[in-house]
Amino acid sequence: MGTSGSAVGAEHVIRARTCERMAVAKAKGHLRGKQPKLSKTQEAHLVPVHRAGTHTTVELAELFAVARSTVYRAIKRAGDAACPLSVNFRTDKTP
Repeated sequence: MGTSGSAVGAEHVIRARTCERMAVAKAKGHLRGKQPKLSKTQEAHLVPVHRAGTHTTVELAELFAVARSTVYRAIKRAGDAACPLSVNFRTDKTP
């Protein structure tokens, strides 16, 4: 079964309207996506605490009420070389 020409035309109109409305919402600041679990202030506090070594990642996750993966991501974004997820274990230089 094929679709009729009017159904294809209606689908095109719906997509065009949706695209226009999303552009308007984005311009107004209403189209933001998923909100971050940690604010910039919390993230700025978490990274130095991790670097100091006073808390484990599990403890930091509990303190900030987030998942461990969120802690690891915050540390990685800060460019922390001590993060075990960003360590390259390859010793050879061949690609």
